[in-house]
Amino acid sequence: MTSMDIRTKNLKKPVDVAEYLFTRLHQIGIRSVHGLPGDFNLVALDYLPKAGLKWVGNCNELNAAYAADGYARVKGVGAIITTFGVGELSAVNGIAGAYSEHVPIVHIVGCPSTISQRSGLLLHHTLGNGDFNAFANMSAPISCAVAKLVDPAEIAVQIDHALRECWLRSRPVYVMFPTDMVEKKVEGARLDTPIDLNEPANDPDREDYVVDVILKYLHAAQKPVLLVDACAIRHRVLDEVHDLIDKTQLPVFVTPMGKSAINETHPSFGGVYAGSASTPEVKEMVEGSDLVISIGALKSDFNTAGFSYRLSQLTSVDLHSDHCTVRYSEYPGVHMKGVLRKIIERLDMNQLKVIPAPKFHELETKADPGAVIKQEWFWSRVDKFLREDDIVVTETGTANFGIWETRFPANVTALNQTLWGSIGWAVGACQGAALATQDIEGIDKARRTILFEGDGSLQLTVQEVSTMIRHQLNVILFVICNDGYTIERFIHGMDAAYNDVATWRYKDLPAVFGASDGATKSYAVHTRGELDALLADDDFNNRAGLRFVELYMPREDAPKSLMLTAEASAKRNAMTE
Repeated sequence: MTSMDIRTKNLKKPVDVAEYLFTRLHQIGIRSVHGLPGDFNLVALDYLPKAGLKWVGNCNELNAAYAADGYARVKGVGAIITTFGVGELSAVNGIAGAYSEHVPIVHIVGCPSTISQRSGLLLHHTLGNGDFNAFANMSAPISCAVAKLVDPAEIAVQIDHALRECWLRSRPVYVMFPTDMVEKKVEGARLDTPIDLNEPANDPDREDYVVDVILKYLHAAQKPVLLVDACAIRHRVLDEVHDLIDKTQLPVFVTPMGKSAINETHPSFGGVYAGSASTPEVKEMVEGSDLVISIGALKSDFNTAGFSYRLSQLTSVDLHSDHCTVRYSEYPGVHMKGVLRKIIERLDMNQLKVIPAPKFHELETKADPGAVIKQEWFWSRVDKFLREDDIVVTETGTANFGIWETRFPANVTALNQTLWGSIGWAVGACQGAALATQDIEGIDKARRTILFEGDGSLQLTVQEVSTMIRHQLNVILFVICNDGYTIERFIHGMDAAYNDVATWRYKDLPAVFGASDGATKSYAVHTRGELDALLADDDFNNRAGLRFVELYMPREDAPKSLMLTAEASAKRNAMTE
């Protein structure tokens, strides 16, 4: 007679662990899962369809991690499944970038059975030393939670905790999923209650104190401004920020990483502040302010044009997801969301002084049709091409810097990786972002996803173009063909061979990656006249599927902001003390 596991017998609604995990992913908003199959995750993958999840199937794990990152930035949270050792380690760079930039990704790793682990078997994909925790230990510093699913009695709680941490802290989590746990039973009745993803409320007394202090300085300020950065996006306070702007009409600026956080058609929007790389009007207003309320700041070197901010702590209020700082006083554990909401409610408009935001001066983009396409002209021309609701992805390099002064229409979503800066990220992120909008709106109503990619960066992750084609994603891909790694050239080695890349026939790539006739279309533009004609073409703007553009620019041309930041980077790299 077979003995019955009393733990299983007492479950009200027993479900397999894989079904539980994937149902929870669906409940928090995920509809597509990136990754690659491997023998330690194959049985788990069979459970995806039942949970309403689509398997993407990427070309390699690094690209899959980049794609999950882009998906999360549009959908709210992403997921990737890899296999033990060889698969997960290939994804680590992408997961580290998501951790760095506060992007929530659930990384599920199929691993050897608990029996194999206890026995210390010499299995493939291991280091050969019997240590089955080595890779989880590597991922722990780039994960806000690690869940090792080895005990069925604890697994459901572990999953719920990890997913909640992923959402609330907006950072990756690592889930180690042994093969013999996939079909173990857990309590399915828990699935009837969604995971509570609401941010815990601040302590009321501490929150009130911080709000009172901020209002004291805000009411007294003569020239207050708002500065919005990436963590305002990642930690979901944009509704509060826009409510504050609408009520006060205070001039508001964004950092490069905060691009698209603010509706750039709003009359209070003043532009991009990046220290010495800002326009003179923006620099003068922000640095001349007697109170800068900074929301979700990430003051990295590239986000500040080489640490060139000229802002005094004595005139600064910094609001973050886990603390607030007013001048030199820090208030740990006081989250910005509740603080912003109370500032909006309690602000006395009769005491507020408001100065108008600087006017946007549009650069002249008419030129000789036969002229070459220069960076400054191009990024000013792009804003006439963009539409409301576009998703704009820019790669580390000229695109990340050039887009600073492109004025967006309403409801544009911009994706960049300014802090981590892994070249090639944008191709995978574009695929993930385009799939996210397809999951939200459907294939016929998906937003346009527009990628500006360097030729050198493209060569790192170009395989994901095939995934775009495979899933019929609505993507316009501009490859900036300027013979190599431009940002590196301006840091060091303008003519060095190590900054060169092989010349590809880029516009032939869709055919190489299996695009059928008519499903994609490729273009090459060398002059301003050719670009103007393409950007005005109705078929180019409105056709479905991938549009792939070779965009030729001079080799030694770059946005001024890139030149300034690269110069500062080169000086720091040369410091000896």
